[in-house]
Amino acid sequence: MAKPLPGPRARKIIARDERVMSPSYTREEPLVGEEGYGCYVRDVDGNVFLDLSSGMFVLNYGYSHPTLMRAVQRQARRLTHFAGTDFYYEAQVELAEKLAAITPGKFAKRVYFGNSGAEAVEAAFKCARWHTRRPRMISFTGAFHGRTFGAMSLSSVSIRHHRYFAPLVPQVNFMPYPYCYRCPFEQSYPGCDFACIKFIREYLVKVIPPEEVAAVITEPIQGSSGYIIPPPEYYSMLKEICEEHGWVFIADEIQTGLGRTGRMFAMEHWGVIPDIVCVAKALAGGIVPIGATIARASIMDWEPGSHASTFGGNLMACAAALASLDLLERQKLVKRAAELGEVALRRLQEMEEESKLVGEVRGKGLLLAVEMVRYKGTKERAIEEREAVIREALNRGLIVFRGGRSVIRIAPPLIISQRELELGLDILGEALREVERKC
Repeated sequence: MAKPLPGPRARKIIARDERVMSPSYTREEPLVGEEGYGCYVRDVDGNVFLDLSSGMFVLNYGYSHPTLMRAVQRQARRLTHFAGTDFYYEAQVELAEKLAAITPGKFAKRVYFGNSGAEAVEAAFKCARWHTRRPRMISFTGAFHGRTFGAMSLSSVSIRHHRYFAPLVPQVNFMPYPYCYRCPFEQSYPGCDFACIKFIREYLVKVIPPEEVAAVITEPIQGSSGYIIPPPEYYSMLKEICEEHGWVFIADEIQTGLGRTGRMFAMEHWGVIPDIVCVAKALAGGIVPIGATIARASIMDWEPGSHASTFGGNLMACAAALASLDLLERQKLVKRAAELGEVALRRLQEMEEESKLVGEVRGKGLLLAVEMVRYKGTKERAIEEREAVIREALNRGLIVFRGGRSVIRIAPPLIISQRELELGLDILGEALREVERKC
């Protein structure tokens, strides 16, 4: 069990941080990391934590994986940077070929490299407008695609991301996301007759001309809103609308892709093939920042100079990403995520039955959520109780992450052992019971 936080060294560092760092960061836990390995991170005061958030959903291979470290070190000894927007290097081509091969769809593809998920989304946004020559975009309530202007304009998870930044990129229209536990139409699946799809079709008759829409962008499973999973038929129905009107279908797989949900890409769960896929976060295992936008070759048809990035797809990032993808396949981590996800979901379902504070658990693979409520009948959000559980878990040596307004997100490294996973869930259960005892 960790000691109460923050410790003496952490307090000093946090005090220094508060004097010089931007206050825009959301530091909600007084944890100052110093060293990590595998699924564990140690803070500056010697406290050790089991991390079931993968360093904010980046460390699919855990902290400081030796294979990834060696790949970057080898590249650093040879060449650290070369201008990939003006010249060529094989690692960038090799990574693009690999991404084109593993993303859904047996058609020719092209790849754009940036440095983050937000940049991957920006590229997809611009590419869709360039290709279609259309101005409008469709996104969803509760979406989060990043904090740069284009990505932020496509997001609606929190007004904090928009406040005082207007005007945003214009002509983005938000549709209700199929959040079945809290249906925006106050209906229940499957008796809802897909009111969410009917809403979009009605919107196209009354509000926006469909021929002005360039693309739809969606997270296959909404991340920041609390791992919200749509009903099985939803994406095929949405894709049908796209095909009817010539819209580009963009899947933001930044949090859900690369094995996290027990499939290489989450959209594969529904058999729907996107036109553009955005990846980042775990692509280089958290060793070096990288993002990628993978599109049908016929759609990524913009002219030279229309979009580029100085450091996007740099040599160090490509080395780490190639090593990460090799590790993902060689150790069969996609299958592992599916199997361990079933173990975790069963344990969380037991918590749902036992606890009066757990309204719903949900997930695919190692992408799992616990939605907390004060009363199961009314589904009143247990916001303060969620915060108390996260703090209690942290004081017991466990890191989990927030989502939505009253959701706990669980997304451990794909390399986690079953014993470590069960240990983490036991600690979460203890924290939940302690908070419930005090309620």
